[in-house]
Amino acid sequence: MAVEANSLDGNGKVCRIIRIGTRKSQLARIQTDSVADKLKELYPDVHLEIVAMSTTGDKILDTALSKIGEKSLFTKELENALEMNEVDLVVHSLKDLPTALPPGFTIGAVLKRENPNDAVVLHQKHVGRTLDTLPENSVIGTSSLRRAAQLKKRFPHLEFKDIRGNLNTRLKKLDEKEDFAAIILAAAGLRRMGWENRISQTLEPGDCMYAVGQGALAVEVRAKDTDILEMVSVLHDPDTVLRCIAERAFLKRLEGGCSVPVAVHTEVKDSQLYLTGAVYSLDGSDSLKDTMQTSITAADKSLEEVDERVQRVGVTATKISGEVKARAERLGVDLADLLLSKGAKEILMVARQLNDTR
Repeated sequence: MAVEANSLDGNGKVCRIIRIGTRKSQLARIQTDSVADKLKELYPDVHLEIVAMSTTGDKILDTALSKIGEKSLFTKELENALEMNEVDLVVHSLKDLPTALPPGFTIGAVLKRENPNDAVVLHQKHVGRTLDTLPENSVIGTSSLRRAAQLKKRFPHLEFKDIRGNLNTRLKKLDEKEDFAAIILAAAGLRRMGWENRISQTLEPGDCMYAVGQGALAVEVRAKDTDILEMVSVLHDPDTVLRCIAERAFLKRLEGGCSVPVAVHTEVKDSQLYLTGAVYSLDGSDSLKDTMQTSITAADKSLEEVDERVQRVGVTATKISGEVKARAERLGVDLADLLLSKGAKEILMVARQLNDTR
């Protein structure tokens, strides 16, 4: 491992130093600290150092994410540091990671998912209301085409406008001005920040399906660093891994990203993995949605411990059955193919073109 470093602890014992890269925002630091705490518990002899940095997405705050056109807005600088051996692993929100990672990198851990749904945070003068009961033409802030497309159709009496910035900035914009009646944020981020009391309404999948990977944390490593890969692999949550492989495979097959409205909902129930996926026009008037399922029980139990290093949509999970991971990936591809056969490509192409001209 190129950046391997050691230091002496207070007892004169040699400690291995592992450097963890993260974005500078408060939420990113909280998420990274939670991963560091888990690693420290599992590997008490390892010394962890956190290296925080700003990404392109953190710096460009006056443009909607979907307009910037860069797939790795919140990850590029962190991956550069990983490539240059300045850090050994990077903690991301999985939804920020493109479905195809740069060569030489892999997702070595996907942690147990927090609630993946979106949440409504109301301006104080509207406390007690819901999206349904807000006055006509109330303005809702969201920087997500996916959220806006679904909610425009579901709540036609509301208006939707872009709002950028990290969680703290967006809440400040809501609270200190009267530009927005409410903003839509990921429930997971609010919960991790300890701000659950700000959640006025959690949007169930019937109102607004979530983004691919939303609510899950990912640890990205250099694929060749087998020792680091082994170290972080114990953080994998099997159900979350399978759900997110299916979601990422669906998005990859559709060639979707920030610039098109694609949404998902997954569930593991009775050894079955269910994936619902949808694509939308920008105003939500045109959409395609369907659900498929697959078994996630390995036919041969001996396969469950196979040390298999095949990446599936960027994820390496050596202790989860290769057969089951292949089924989860195939589920995502098959559902995308079903929607493509019904006209999803045309819907997304028009959405992309309209977004480019906005």
